[in-house]
Amino acid sequence: MSIQLGPFEIDNPFILAPMAGITNSPFRRLMRKRGSALVISELVSANGIEYASQRTLDLLHFEEDERVIGLQIFGESTENLVKSCQLIEKKGADFVDLNLGCPVPKVVKKGAGSAMCKDPVSLGKTLSAMVSSVSIPVTIKIRIGWDSESVNAHEIVKVAEDAGVAWVAIHGRTRAQGYSGLADWDYLGEVKAKSSLPIIGNGDITTPESAVHKLKTYGVDAVMIGRGALRNPFIFEQANEVLKGNSYNDPTGDDYLSLLKIQKKYLLEQFHENKAMLHVKKFLAWYSAGYPGGAEFRRFVFQTKDSEQVWEGAHSFFLDHTRRRNTSFLREPFLMGGHG
Repeated sequence: MSIQLGPFEIDNPFILAPMAGITNSPFRRLMRKRGSALVISELVSANGIEYASQRTLDLLHFEEDERVIGLQIFGESTENLVKSCQLIEKKGADFVDLNLGCPVPKVVKKGAGSAMCKDPVSLGKTLSAMVSSVSIPVTIKIRIGWDSESVNAHEIVKVAEDAGVAWVAIHGRTRAQGYSGLADWDYLGEVKAKSSLPIIGNGDITTPESAVHKLKTYGVDAVMIGRGALRNPFIFEQANEVLKGNSYNDPTGDDYLSLLKIQKKYLLEQFHENKAMLHVKKFLAWYSAGYPGGAEFRRFVFQTKDSEQVWEGAHSFFLDHTRRRNTSFLREPFLMGGHG
């Protein structure tokens, strides 16, 4: 079921949300393979790009099988944001995404992330400069406002449209909320109803059913899934089945083993074994959340230093503990401290 999102024709309306420290190239490749319609990098500092920080530049790495791929940047300097757009275009990315939603104090205190939306006029000038500097699309991701007294996503979407932005992804919380409370999907629906730009909704999508429900109920062009994909890495393909009116099977141990085999391959293609293991331990902790024996397994994972023992332990855990068919835990809040 292909759809048009801005200038891109994509396979479905379900998109992996960019998440700091999580959506690196190996995980993006994995989620593209598992049904995410496109992927976006974790946020990358435009100031770090300007100063040629190797650690920052490494975050811009992507593989061909990630396409459609966007690289996300943040920063308070229009000049550095423009230079970053131009570098991203040279690297061959399909689009550049500006993070205007990050609520982290060290980002907003410099005037970047969510803070940029407090001054729509200045933001419009920055967006226009970015759009005119490159031939690839520029997109943005925002929150509905700074706090409950300054909800202004309507205004920011209009500013983005006037600047030539290709689409706007909106997290349905204010900056003040962080990741607490509930995303305001009613407001997202109102923004979409008044916008001629494509609008991607984000927030509190924990199940395939909720992804399809929010897509259909609020009329957004697509939905972004963050934390839900960390607990359930099969959520994109399952949501596609629900959208088509089909049922889907709960993942089996073999499904997890196949997933982990591919993820291991991708991680080792990019990182040294020790760094790859640091990454996979996080994902094993998320994937196992809610399953019987999960807490004991996570203790084992984080206490074990030998990588082969970790992989063998994961093999045994997912074969033994995914046989429970009750997956109601997938509907519970997850990682409320951050992301998606």
